[in-house]
Amino acid sequence: MNGAPEISGASSYEAGAAPLAILHLWPYRSLPRRGFVAFIAITCALILMPLIAVVGSPVLWGLLPFVAGAVALTWFLLERSYKDGTLLEELRLWPDRIELTRHNPRGPRQEWSSNPYWVRLRLHPEGGPVENYLTLKGRGREVELGAFLTPGERTALRDELQRALAALGA
Repeated sequence: MNGAPEISGASSYEAGAAPLAILHLWPYRSLPRRGFVAFIAITCALILMPLIAVVGSPVLWGLLPFVAGAVALTWFLLERSYKDGTLLEELRLWPDRIELTRHNPRGPRQEWSSNPYWVRLRLHPEGGPVENYLTLKGRGREVELGAFLTPGERTALRDELQRALAALGA
């Protein structure tokens, strides 16, 4: 007994203890917002450059809607990519509970939990939707983890999670 209060019969999760480990996973953003502005500006400049030859003629008014449409479509698709990049997976570990919460950008939040003792971590080198498909299985359900990561990152994540689960005694 080290003098710390102990709640008998209650697990650390139920007692409100902080998780031993928290892992946040999100997709890589290769184009920051500042780069987005520069990309749109350069795209506009390059698309408008050939139109200099038709300034002052009725042809300009015929081409301008298509140029504006191309820039607007590029803008829209990049914005959608940023929205998709808000995906977040949170994995929390307690001695007696593991929780995975996936915050989807255009859908409901997904949650999964299990006892770490019964959780099985599997790396599927082939046969999954992506190479080195990583899954957690527990409570009769198998969930994916980090499908947006590179195959090497999923392998490293598996190794790190195996160490964390082993430290919990699972």
